[in-house]
Amino acid sequence: MRIGVISDTHGDLVTIRQIIDQVKDVDMWMHAGDCSQDADYLRSLVKVPVYAARGNCDGHTTAKIDEFIEVDKLKIWLTHGHRYGVKQGTRELVRWAKHHAVDIVIYGHTHIVDNRWCEDVLLFNPGSSYGNRAACGVLEIHDNQVTAQMIKCV
Repeated sequence: MRIGVISDTHGDLVTIRQIIDQVKDVDMWMHAGDCSQDADYLRSLVKVPVYAARGNCDGHTTAKIDEFIEVDKLKIWLTHGHRYGVKQGTRELVRWAKHHAVDIVIYGHTHIVDNRWCEDVLLFNPGSSYGNRAACGVLEIHDNQVTAQMIKCV
């Protein structure tokens, strides 16, 4: 399973299109909030499932604050992270990840790339997917193992 991950798109539909053109052959996309409504545009471009979490700048949206998705027996928590104080650090995020018994946390909000293991939980923030420093990420899950990479977008 190959999962494309974006966050903090802030309405930059041009960059979303560029990301789709650059990141090929994904089985699913995840949007970690702040303009989670952009996930609707993403859905119109791809033929795979798209999940989105509500961010602090989203206003009216149908996206949930937290989404939990199981992939190949690994539990993924998709959240924006603002409710867990991620701008001050990831301690609360890890605490809640343990509470929810997840293996992977995909989050956004900080606009800072994060790809590291903490207490047996993968913390994955693709950074911001808009503007001239746009980034995204890809998770690959096979046989209950995950690899994660960040991609600088064109």
